[in-house]
Amino acid sequence: MGLIAREIERRGIPTLSLSSALSITRAVNPPRAAYLDFPLGHTAGKPHDADGNREILRAALQGFDSLRRPGEIVHLPFAWAADDAWKDDVMRPSARGEGHADRRVERFDTPQYQCDDDRARAEAAGECASCVFLEPR
Repeated sequence: MGLIAREIERRGIPTLSLSSALSITRAVNPPRAAYLDFPLGHTAGKPHDADGNREILRAALQGFDSLRRPGEIVHLPFAWAADDAWKDDVMRPSARGEGHADRRVERFDTPQYQCDDDRARAEAAGECASCVFLEPR
């Protein structure tokens, strides 16, 4: 995402990346980023927690005002749980011997929606208008 963000910024559009992988974010060095210490796949918060998702998004967007140096990362003050025990499960090898436990939902090559209203809104919007600016000049 850092490479994409830098290209978008080169074209004059400010970007801010949300991340739950701090070491990777540091390595790809996006123009500015907000880090959330949540499990991978939950970068904007817990599923079905609209209020929490909005709070995280609002805090992240403040990075446009507070982040001044390229590559700067703000650490968002939210907690996945009361303690860090959830991190132990992520690092524990899976029972099947296939690496570490990964409780994220399956990934698909087609859009997935949290609810039917989200699907209806996306389908009503038609083509993705947000990527138009990336067309060749």
